[in-house]
This record gives sequence, structure tokens and C-alpha cells, in this order.
Amino acid sequence: DDNSLLNRYYDQGTTPRDEMYADDVETAEEDERPEAVIYQHLRSACESGWDFSCRWFEEPEELSSIHTMDIIPVDLNALLYHLEKTIARAYTIQGEEAKGDDYEELAQARMKAVMEYCWDEESGFFRDYDFVKKEITPVPSLAGLFPLFFNMLDDPAKAESVAQVVEQQFLKPGGLSSTLVKNGQQWDAPNGWAPLQWIAIKGLRNYGQDDLAATLKNR
Repeated sequence: DDNSLLNRYYDQGTTPRDEMYADDVETAEEDERPEAVIYQHLRSACESGWDFSCRWFEEPEELSSIHTMDIIPVDLNALLYHLEKTIARAYTIQGEEAKGDDYEELAQARMKAVMEYCWDEESGFFRDYDFVKKEITPVPSLAGLFPLFFNMLDDPAKAESVAQVVEQQFLKPGGLSSTLVKNGQQWDAPNGWAPLQWIAIKGLRNYGQDDLAATLKNR
């Protein structure tokens, strides 16, 4: 409503995926929405790389409740913030300072919007935002570490709060769990993926959480 620009994952395809055709047909049959809508949400989740995770589900245990296109992912927008900053720097190096300023302005606006819509004060953690319901999603995930990885935080207290959530909820004997929901999906508990461990370690180090980063590294 405030004209902030944030991005979502979106696939134009409205048919089952070729490689998972039978599975997608079966999933679509389990929900009352039009099949084409389910297929599009499934495909959009695959664009994220997190296929599949309860991040994208209305009901954490039910793949058929997927609604990926309704969600503003915090990690995607942190990545795009970094891209805008990189383009700004590249233009400036080339001597095209006006274009560099334009992209720096875009990056700063995106950072402000991420803080506005993806920071959850109640849990002290970054989460995805459901722009249809106009509320933070109920699923904490390691996507919440991306703003730390890309140095988007002005407030050290936020970083400290994120570190506490990581240590108290996500840290396991073998590293960090992708989410806190154990539902059989490969991007949910108890699974932890190598890139997410690195994102977390580097993000924690960026804000002086070296002891926790070292603990995570060793685990």
C-alpha cells in the first residue's frame, strides 16, 4: 500500500512439472483451488530452490496448501538488495555516477521495505511476508539470516536478537535446521543445507557473533 517495491518468486507455467508430472497432479487433486493455480504455486516454489518447504504452505504439513506467489521471501529480497548495490558500485566505477546513484537509491528503498515488512518484532527474527493476508508468515526459517549476510542491519540489537533465535531454536548437534517443522519435506527440519550454514556463519560474524559462529562451524 505504501508503494514499496519487493519481489516474489513467480512462474508463468500453469501445468504440472514434466519431471514430477504424476506427483503434481496428485497434489492438485488434494485442494479445492483450480489445478492451474496449484501448478503455478508449485513451479514458483521450485524457482526459489527451496522445493519444498513449509515456508510456502498455508498448513505446514500439507504440500497441497502451497501458496508461494502470495509470499514476499526475505532471502530473495536480500539477494536483490545485494545485486542493486553491486550494480550501483559497477556504474560508479565506470564513471556513470548518476546511474550508480539510481541503483543505490533502489537498494536503500528495498532495505527499508525489508525492515518494514519482514522484521518480526514479536519473535525478534526476519520472516517472509504474506502480502495477500498482509502479515508475517508463521514459519521461521534460515532465510532470516540473509539480511545479516548482506549487512542490511543498522540496528545491532536486531542482529543480537537473530543470533539468540538461531542458538535457542535452530542450532542442533549437526548444524542448523532449515526450519523448525518436521514434515518430510527436504527443506524443512531436521535437514540442514550447506549453503545455509555458510550464510548463517558469515552473517553472524558480520555482527560480532563470533562465538556462536564458531560453535556452528564446529558442529
